[in-house]
Amino acid sequence: MVNETMQIPIEVVISKIIFVRGEKVLLDRDLAELYGVETKVLKQAVRRNIKRFPNDFMFELTKEEFENWRSQFVTSNAEKMGLRYSPMAFTEQGVAMLSSVLRSNRAIEVNVAIMRAFVQLRKMISSHKELAHKLLELEQRLEGHDEQIQVIFEAIKQLMMPPKKSRKRIGF
Repeated sequence: MVNETMQIPIEVVISKIIFVRGEKVLLDRDLAELYGVETKVLKQAVRRNIKRFPNDFMFELTKEEFENWRSQFVTSNAEKMGLRYSPMAFTEQGVAMLSSVLRSNRAIEVNVAIMRAFVQLRKMISSHKELAHKLLELEQRLEGHDEQIQVIFEAIKQLMMPPKKSRKRIGF
């Protein structure tokens, strides 16, 4: 028996995650590719189980979002790309729900990889926030030190200058 488990690199999943309406989402066509099914099949499964996908789990892109997204692609042949209809965008919870709709070992493996990708993204975003906070703290701590450093440099310059020779006094 051939082992059909296929590891999906987290980088591949992360590259497919986009931000729409302030949410990290995966589009139906990218999910279908990861799951190894046609986009049409994925959409049909979702529509048959639409109660499992409230708006915070899945939403369809508006016409403007769809056009903006399509404009990012060089090709203009929408039918060739399978883009006649607005894509469905799935949040992390929506992707988790897909594993119960698409009942296959592949769906389970893909969902595990996607969940790991979302976790890694959260960690990266968190570490960036921590770094930004530490830089701000450092900047605030050093604020006002410029003048003090300038005074130190002036004192060092004065110490480095040769002493002025004293002149003999003329007169009384």
